[in-house]
Amino acid sequence: MTIEAGQMAPDFELTADNGQKVKLSDFRGKNVVLYFYPKDMTPGCTTQACDFRDQHKSFEEVDAVILGVSTDPQSRHEKFKEKYDLPFLLLVDEEHEAAEKFGVWKLKKNFGKEYMGIERSTFIINKDGEIAKEWRKVKVKGHVEEALQYIKENM
Repeated sequence: MTIEAGQMAPDFELTADNGQKVKLSDFRGKNVVLYFYPKDMTPGCTTQACDFRDQHKSFEEVDAVILGVSTDPQSRHEKFKEKYDLPFLLLVDEEHEAAEKFGVWKLKKNFGKEYMGIERSTFIINKDGEIAKEWRKVKVKGHVEEALQYIKENM
């Protein structure tokens, strides 16, 4: 399934790092930065999470909530969040339900091996639940600033 800007964001319910069930639709009325990342504690994912952490207040100022999603279990999310003092929710998508709905569950290749995994992607969802902007195959450097700038200029 391919989704794109202008469409309603598909709803899902996942467990957050704190053990609570979270639905995407719970955040209607706020801008949402929904970012999918491959794996907790890896260099690129750690850099991206820390960039979101460092800009968290700026996202709050534009009425935006940050949600990170990976297939890691809740216990790993808890450790990742604690180690890097992340002030936003990390959602557990072990069955890749949300990743599939957003079209980011992809065949990946690394060192000659093929496997299924999350393609690093970010979606900006407006207060009405529509996808306003999407980035796929995200390069970490400068991405968080680009997402924040988009919200400031367009939301």
